[in-house]
Amino acid sequence: MRAPSIVHVSATALVKRYPGVTALDGVSIDVRGGEVHAVAGENGAGKSTLMHVLAGATMPNEGVLRIDGEEVHFRSPRDAQARGIRMIHQELNLALDMTVAENILLGAEPSRAGVVDRRAMHARARAVLDRLGEQRLSTAARVGDLSLAARQMTEIAKAVAAAARVVIMDEPTAILAQGETDALFRVIEQLRAGGVAVVYVSHRFDDIFRIADRVTVLRDGGLVDSRPLAALTRDELVRLMIGRGLAAGYPRPTEAPGEDMLILDRVSSGPVRDASLSVRGGEIVSVVGLVGAGRTELARAVFGAAPLTAGRMTLGGAPYEPRSPGDAIRRGLALLPEDRKRQGLVLVAAIRENVSLPSLPSLSRSGVVDRRRERDAVARWTDALSVRTPSVETEVRQLSGGNQQKVVLARWMLANARVLLFDEPTRGIDVGAKAEIYALMRRLADDGAALLVVSSDLPEALGMADRVAVMREGWIVAVLARGEATPERVAALMLGESAVPRSA
Repeated sequence: MRAPSIVHVSATALVKRYPGVTALDGVSIDVRGGEVHAVAGENGAGKSTLMHVLAGATMPNEGVLRIDGEEVHFRSPRDAQARGIRMIHQELNLALDMTVAENILLGAEPSRAGVVDRRAMHARARAVLDRLGEQRLSTAARVGDLSLAARQMTEIAKAVAAAARVVIMDEPTAILAQGETDALFRVIEQLRAGGVAVVYVSHRFDDIFRIADRVTVLRDGGLVDSRPLAALTRDELVRLMIGRGLAAGYPRPTEAPGEDMLILDRVSSGPVRDASLSVRGGEIVSVVGLVGAGRTELARAVFGAAPLTAGRMTLGGAPYEPRSPGDAIRRGLALLPEDRKRQGLVLVAAIRENVSLPSLPSLSRSGVVDRRRERDAVARWTDALSVRTPSVETEVRQLSGGNQQKVVLARWMLANARVLLFDEPTRGIDVGAKAEIYALMRRLADDGAALLVVSSDLPEALGMADRVAVMREGWIVAVLARGEATPERVAALMLGESAVPRSA
């Protein structure tokens, strides 16, 4: 395995136009070996388009791309890979039924007399993983059986095995827990020390300031600035990204919540054990805990997506026994799932179709959907939520993450949901769109809705909440008022410094 030579990649005045939109408008970037170069910007700023141009997946309409001073023209990702550029997508590109070794050396398997030398293949794969400091991952493991973090490591090892000189990482920590993020950063440090150029796309400021040497900021398809991280504060980076400063803090808390809308009484479901909790109208209750604590499973049980094995629930003062999500929707509940792309949206369908889906009976006459009424109803909510789109007929897959989340929210507003379950409401959403989502959530509470919010972002969970429910190993171990829920106290409860789990 040869060590990559130091590389210099420069893109000058890149322009990429699509029908009705300019995704890149004269963007330049300079990437050098031995550094981590972050690319930041709101969703829709042009980050993904720029990365796809560098990786050969998209051809620009204008501009020049050079590697080590030589002008290059990529017509496919294969062309970019031949010049040492590899992109690791959020949706990892692995063969799940093959082993780690087979994936790492796919297309470059050692052979003897035309037959794959499996012993040599495993030895080479092992050498790559050892170089990355990953001794625990077996080269014989089936990739489909691995955690997301281990799959990501396999993808990185593929790039290293191919002697990649530039590794592009798109939101690499979005799927990782903190310990896995630390391991990834150790690998990035090794890549940097080995002369590899790492292009790092992320919405997470903690990631950018921890790992990057420089940052290039895009806004609305254009280049705003490119600076060393040492010359920037977080507030300055926010201002570069969104063109304004953010209002301090989170929206104000609810002053006078109403009556209990949702009550859980000693509920058990899957890993959730004996959980008691209430959510009042006009209130936001955050649910926090470590990975595996049972947060998502609690939300799924409330939504009727997982059966109760014990306990009971009350909704609006009446017994609530959902046998399916359809039952929950009919009773006025809504779930905004953690994975909005796979569980919350039909990406190839129009905004109109996604928003109106659960409300079609009320938009129909004699069993036929009134399309004008449907379009008007959808447009009313997309306008109210400031969904940035030229038309409600735009396919959802063309929207940014923040606007996709607003489409899911518009769906439930049209359906008149009064109890909303948010699972990781701002995952994969940029800083400006986060502020919009927070304001929308508080507006819903002000209008009398009850919000139960699952979040692994502790500052977000504490900043948004009127009360905080802390989960550990399936139990709700504490429910804290806003003033009691300090980061230190919540972290101690999550880690087990409160000895006796309790129903709360």
